[in-house]
Order: sequence, then C-alpha cells, then structure tokens
Amino acid sequence: MKTSIPHRVIYDTDPGVDDAMALYYALAHPATDVVGVTTTFGNVTVAQAAQNALYLLAIAGRPDIPVTQGAAAPLLKRGEAPPEHIHGADGLGNLKERVATNNQADPRSSAQFIVDMARQHPGEITVVAVGPLGNLAQALFMEPALPRLLRKVVIMGGAVLEPGNVSPVAEANIWNDPHAADAVFCAGFDLTMVGLDVTHQVILPVILFQKIAQHHQHLATDTLHHAVAFYANFYSGLYPQVAEIHGCFGHDVLAFVALTNPELFTTQSGRVRVAVEGLAQGQTMLRRKDIAYPQEGWGSELRDTHVCMEVQAQTCKVLIEATLLAPWLQA
Repeated sequence: MKTSIPHRVIYDTDPGVDDAMALYYALAHPATDVVGVTTTFGNVTVAQAAQNALYLLAIAGRPDIPVTQGAAAPLLKRGEAPPEHIHGADGLGNLKERVATNNQADPRSSAQFIVDMARQHPGEITVVAVGPLGNLAQALFMEPALPRLLRKVVIMGGAVLEPGNVSPVAEANIWNDPHAADAVFCAGFDLTMVGLDVTHQVILPVILFQKIAQHHQHLATDTLHHAVAFYANFYSGLYPQVAEIHGCFGHDVLAFVALTNPELFTTQSGRVRVAVEGLAQGQTMLRRKDIAYPQEGWGSELRDTHVCMEVQAQTCKVLIEATLLAPWLQA
C-alpha cells in the first residue's frame, strides 16, 4: 500500500451497505484521513443515513469524526422511496439490534460543513461522494469558489458505455438528483467519475467479508458482514455472474480505491453533462470526440472529467481484502 501523506477526505454518503464498506476501507487505509462524514438521502432517508454513519463510526472506535445531515430530497425532480429491498429498511441489511452509542451529529448542514472545511483548509480537502450530489451542489451555491478551494472530488456514479441500473442509461445516484449532478459536473472541480463501467467489473464475495469478520472478531466487521450478506442476496438474484460467487458489486468502495490507487484504473477525460429530464433522465454523457457540436452545452468553458473506463479488478479485490484485514479498528 502507498503510505504518502494521507488524503484529507470528507466522505459524502447515504449509507447504505456499499457505503459502509467504503467507509471502513477509508478508515483502514493509511492513505486516507476521514475528517468528516456528510450524509444525504438516497439508499435511505437522510435522517437514517446520519444515524447509520454515527453508528458505523462509533462501533469502529471513531466517534470523534464529525457527521452532518444534509440533502433530504432532490433539487427539482420528484423524490423516490429508498430501495429497502436492496439495502434493508435500515440501510444495513435490517440489523437485529444495535448497541447503544452516544456520538451526536454536528448541527451544521452537510453543505455548510463542506464549505467551512474548504475555507479553513484551502487546497487540502478531497470530497469522496457516493450518493446523490445535492450536498455538493448546495455547497456550490453557498460558495462559488468551492472548485478552487477543494483539492479534488471523486464521485461514485454514472455510466458511459455500461447500461444503467435504474434505466437503460442512468445510474441510481445521478438519476436520484440529476440537476445537482449536472451542476457538479459543470462547476470546474478536479473531478474523477467512478461509474458502472468499472464498478460492474468488481464483484466481492460474501465469503470475503466473513473472512474479515472472523479475523477481527469485532462488532464493526460483524455488522459489515451481515449487511453485505443481505445486499448480496439482491444482486445474486439479479445478475448470474454475481450469483456464481454469491457476492455484490464493489460500487462505493471503488471511489476510495480510485483515490488511494489510481494506477489501477484506465480513464478517459472529457466534458460530462447529465440529462435532467425525459426518458434519458440521469444519463451521464461523456464528450468522447473533440469536435464542434451544434448543440449548446459542450463548450470549452467546461472542465474535463476523468472518467474511469477500465479497472484491474482482481488487484482491486486483493487490495480491499488486505486493507480490511489490517489492524485498523480502535475499539
């Protein structure tokens, strides 16, 4: 593993099973320093997302990391019910019980927290966003200089060549708040997109998380194993290649892998826009050819996005396993 100066990360999330997987990878990896967790609606309501973030941090021995509650609904489109059949009604595979914890949410909104941290630490903070992008969009409205204040942004969302998972062309995080996503893609961030083109190439078996739980003998990894087992039942019922190993796609954790080990990905850079209405709502469109289009919206004023198109899947699996097996839990 690389052990250079860690990335100072705000984790923007809607936990969510794969969000929990990504959080624990980030806590375990020496190249990431999680300085805050901002929550949004998506896999669960935003109130449940904040509760889950607080719980996951507390049982992992990191109640010191601030958690904020943010966007509760899309900017403009009609909201959707959380997908209980994928993540469970509680977002963590319907845990039978939770131990008592006493860490409390930071009273600031998620957008305010992002702005405050960016202003206090200009050029130092990376936002890793793995849910709908309302918090980043609202932070942009509050601080138009945000793209210059943040070091970079990595998002899990979108698809270019791979079919979508909520429509033939749309990925769920972008579809849930397409107006926010388009605002983020157009803002001028140093932005990396980790979408279905690569996340559908990395299938993580439940047995891996069983191994991690048995190794650590800890409530946090037991909780993750339980959640992943629930999540894998959904994916194994939908995708034959996932059912073969009884696992799940490594969606959100790959956003952190792209941050810690970018050499494992092949990217294509170009301007990205989001369809905000109609049958294509939520589609992420990558300008793959440098030609002059008659349609507006693809001008040179837009900064290119680095879009992950290929991934070294087996190496990613080995890295995720090694990271989560390492001694990282603090309680």
